[in-house]
Amino acid sequence: MANSGSLKSTIAVSLTNYLDAGAIVAGASGLSLWQNYLGLSEVHLGWLNFISANCLGAAIGAIIGGFLADKYGRKFIFTYNLLVYMLGVLLIMLSVNFPMLLCGFLITGISVGVGVPASWTYISESSEVNNRGRNICISQMSWGFGPMCILLLGMLFAPGGYLFGWVESVAHLVGGSGLSVEATNVFSSRIVFFSLFIVAFIAWNLQRGLQESAEFEASKEKKSGLLDNIKVLFQNNIAIKTVCFLASIYLTWNLVASVMGFFQPHIYETAGGVSNEQANWMNCIQWAIIVGVTFLVSKVIDKTSHKAIYTFGLLVAISAWVIIVTVGVNGSVGLWAFAILWGIQGGSSPQIFYALWGSELFPAKFRAGAQGLMFFIVRGLSAVWGLIFAYIYGDNGEGFTIAAYCMIILLLISLIVGFIGCPKTRGKTLAEITKERYGDIQ
Repeated sequence: MANSGSLKSTIAVSLTNYLDAGAIVAGASGLSLWQNYLGLSEVHLGWLNFISANCLGAAIGAIIGGFLADKYGRKFIFTYNLLVYMLGVLLIMLSVNFPMLLCGFLITGISVGVGVPASWTYISESSEVNNRGRNICISQMSWGFGPMCILLLGMLFAPGGYLFGWVESVAHLVGGSGLSVEATNVFSSRIVFFSLFIVAFIAWNLQRGLQESAEFEASKEKKSGLLDNIKVLFQNNIAIKTVCFLASIYLTWNLVASVMGFFQPHIYETAGGVSNEQANWMNCIQWAIIVGVTFLVSKVIDKTSHKAIYTFGLLVAISAWVIIVTVGVNGSVGLWAFAILWGIQGGSSPQIFYALWGSELFPAKFRAGAQGLMFFIVRGLSAVWGLIFAYIYGDNGEGFTIAAYCMIILLLISLIVGFIGCPKTRGKTLAEITKERYGDIQ
């Protein structure tokens, strides 16, 4: 496959990451508007987060989508999955009660989970050996663009935002001039989700035109039933050890990152003492830093030691949290230092290497299924951890220092496990890696 061909397919498939992160941020940024409109309690909001693309919905979707991608192909997922995503987003856009909103969040979350293992697997399988890391980084840049764009739209369309007058016009055009203030305000969230619907439609048209992965086609003759593939995965000692290694480095980092993804503006406001608008701008700038650093990493990842980049990212992440327990975040210096450092680590984070190694270290037979299993474990436990973190943190950030120490410990575990177990896959084809690790697996 030509270099331009793999780049084109990578960009098309990477839109899945935009939709994943975009759905999480769109849901989080609009929660208060939906709460006021529908009269939701904190319990209702907790359920929305729990079953969303950030947690359980994605976890369920990943374990289903991973094994379906190994059974029916990566293109099968690309052909149908984003139709499900558009259905979920459409339900959210049109919601007039809590059951509709909950159902929309769940369907969107499941679709996100279904798409992630297939997209990372396809990118690796369609990449040349000297740009596999670069293409994964492009996918991660899309993951950064999602929150950045959705945050910008959210701030522009939010009540008091520069474009809220236009939102009011749309609301009154659709619902009439007698709409309540709450019903009018929630249209800003509906429009943000509509932007995701448009991107999903574009991505679906691009992805359904892709060719099936050559790796999948080549291994078709060796493929057995879905349950047989699951059985092979759990009976292979090397595969089990690899699942444990990758789940360990990704879970410990993601327990921190998932909390930051959902609670970060809230932390900036309560612990940092800044306004909601300032918190959102800081968060947006941080995502821009993540995109920029990921671009720089994409230029060197296929030529530089993976262990060095991995270690650098986690040392920066730990430094960010050390600043919290020493300098603190209740002053502008500490808060901005934390935001910038956390942005830098996001551009060289374990998620990049989880996506890369997760698609390199398993044979095509159960490559997507193994990733789906790990994603299920990580997102499922992240959902539980989000509840525990909220309890430790407290209503007004009184437990923030204790929470920070917990984050440092988790990041240290990710650093140590990744440093010790870092695989040497750079410069090798997927076939060479599979042969080296599994022999002639059937």
